[in-house]
Amino acid sequence: MPQPKSKVETLRWRDGTLEMIDQRMLPATVIYLQFDSAAAVADGIRNMVVRGAPAIGCAAAYGVALEALRLQRATPADFSAQMEFGLTALAASRPTAINLFWALARMRNAWQNLSGGAPPQIAARLLAEAHAIRAADIEANRSMGRHGAALLRDGMRVLTHCNAGALATAGHGTALGVVRSAIEIGKNISVFADETRPFLQGARLTAWELMRDDIPVTLIADNAAGFLMSRGEIDFVVVGADRIAANGDVANKIGTYSVAVLANRHRIPFYVAAPLSTIDASIARGEDIPIEERDADEILGYGAVKWAPERVKVRNPVFDITPAELVTGLITEKGVVHAPDAGKIRKLLDAA
Repeated sequence: MPQPKSKVETLRWRDGTLEMIDQRMLPATVIYLQFDSAAAVADGIRNMVVRGAPAIGCAAAYGVALEALRLQRATPADFSAQMEFGLTALAASRPTAINLFWALARMRNAWQNLSGGAPPQIAARLLAEAHAIRAADIEANRSMGRHGAALLRDGMRVLTHCNAGALATAGHGTALGVVRSAIEIGKNISVFADETRPFLQGARLTAWELMRDDIPVTLIADNAAGFLMSRGEIDFVVVGADRIAANGDVANKIGTYSVAVLANRHRIPFYVAAPLSTIDASIARGEDIPIEERDADEILGYGAVKWAPERVKVRNPVFDITPAELVTGLITEKGVVHAPDAGKIRKLLDAA
């Protein structure tokens, strides 16, 4: 039986610095980069060293702690000014993943609760808070995994989009955590990973981490999913999320909406696995979620290889919105919400 515990460590605290695996280099090279300030972490988030909403939130929390550690000898006035600058830089790094802003709000609250404290005291408290956020993310993922595993029958073939595994979180994963947890209790589960253009998170990351964990995985082109569904070769779809609106609409990696439409057409369950921190109750509908558009170079080719003609017009939205009506259920650390809507999500958040 495959070993369900992930061998992938996305981010780690070592010798007073944050280390994050450089996901741009995978699968060819496994290398960890060191970060020692909020600005450095913001650059790492913006430049896709780390990606995945929960992992971005954890990284941002450590970015705040690193900034406080860097400023331990500053005067209180300089400390506050530079901390605000660091928080602003982190908040501007990526606009769609709500976990980023959730983590920053939690870190700010921890800082404000020590109002008047000395910089070293504040730095120690913020580092402890970052560690707590990382530990809570892993526990939430494992809880999601347990709830989601109950939905999978033995022998199911599961399609996932993008990477919502250990690489997108502090550990275990959201969508892939459901698969890992099902395998952990003895179910025979295999995965179809679509390549997820243009950044190829499915091909480069999901396939890599599942193979490292000896979980059966088959890589397919993005536009092969409908064909396999029509042939009865896919039984279940589970994806992650970067932000969920109050009515249950889901923002996730571009192409998720297409997968959801295909799953609906073929009557295949379509689930979204995400922690409560991904739900943004301040946004009523998916159409109000800010959608990041990235550089045209990501569409023109990959790395040094270019395949599109120069000067061609490019649109590169990196997320899309899946309406709640296409979502069979949300898998959260507090349980599964079937046919999500505003009332059910409000009840879920009120009970948390």
